[in-house]
Amino acid sequence: MTVRITGLYAGMCAVILLALAVRVILLRWSTKTGIGDGGDRRLARAIRIHGNAIEYVPIALILMLIAELLGAAPALLHGCGIALVAARISHALGLASTAGVSVGRSLGITVNFAVILVLAWVDIAAFLH
Repeated sequence: MTVRITGLYAGMCAVILLALAVRVILLRWSTKTGIGDGGDRRLARAIRIHGNAIEYVPIALILMLIAELLGAAPALLHGCGIALVAARISHALGLASTAGVSVGRSLGITVNFAVILVLAWVDIAAFLH
């Protein structure tokens, strides 16, 4: 069995993670900050945006990989993959625009959680059947 669908979304998420990491690096260079955020709010937000993605993307992709290996429907996998990528972009843009509550940030994390829950259920249900 191949895991082409998960591979597609893992690749897209990797590009997003790299873009977020490069943003942190560029801000570190411009603020001459080696460790931490040096009190710079833009850098602190950039670090948090990247950190949030690092916290949630891997579990979503692991769950997607397991679901694909278990034979989940391609439409379900693509739906979750598209939602995950859109959620991560939405979250990053929302938090980049304001440290407070924003539609992008709220929508991004809510959809990301929904993807994790759906894929977790698919994986658990496969065991129960």
